[in-house]
Amino acid sequence: MNSFGGNRAASEPVIWYAMIKESDRKLNEADNQSNPQKERLIGRRAFVGSLVAIPALVAFGFAEIRGISDAFGDSSDQHGSGIVKVSIVEFTDSGQRKGLVMEDKVVKTEEEWRKQLTPEQYKVARKKGTERPFSNLYAENHDKGMYRCICCGNALFSSDTKFESGTGWPSFYEPIAPENVKTESDRSFFMKRTEVMCAKCDAHLGHVFDDGPKPTGLRYCMNSASLNFVKGEENKDQEPKKT
Repeated sequence: MNSFGGNRAASEPVIWYAMIKESDRKLNEADNQSNPQKERLIGRRAFVGSLVAIPALVAFGFAEIRGISDAFGDSSDQHGSGIVKVSIVEFTDSGQRKGLVMEDKVVKTEEEWRKQLTPEQYKVARKKGTERPFSNLYAENHDKGMYRCICCGNALFSSDTKFESGTGWPSFYEPIAPENVKTESDRSFFMKRTEVMCAKCDAHLGHVFDDGPKPTGLRYCMNSASLNFVKGEENKDQEPKKT
């Protein structure tokens, strides 16, 4: 189907050119004929010429529109500049909402991530690994504060929504802001799960399940290796509490 359409499009200029040449020939023959017949031939030639001009005018118009769009930064190609913007909500470490902002998506090479993270953090956050339950850093942490992304510092969860799930991983019933995380279908290991990632840098955080407590009924089962806990102002001079 596409091949036929492409061949037809390529042959149309040839057909129009042949039609114009034929009109020229008949005009030459009509020099000694009546004026009305010659005028009809001239009109036909003008009509055929307009058909040839229409595709060029349309193409020129689209080129002009795209040029204007790009000049004002409204290009339909969001990756044309190489920079992707994301909308996230900023928070203070004490959990105070500062507002929605547009920021550059954090993109680094594998080597840069390896230098920034510990081997376990890299394996979990950048390679979608899973840490061991019960022996990780924040499963039993009950201090008040903010859980941020280990890779980019994006605010992810508040201690106010953390609960004891009995799974051995830190669990929350909702993120601090829906804009700050994103989810994707995960069918690895012959299972159907919903992966949770940082919206700002695509770090793997864990998975979300529908067996959590009210009010959401969700359980965000996260990896401590993907998180960085920052104490609230009232708890900064204390050691993390574990039970």
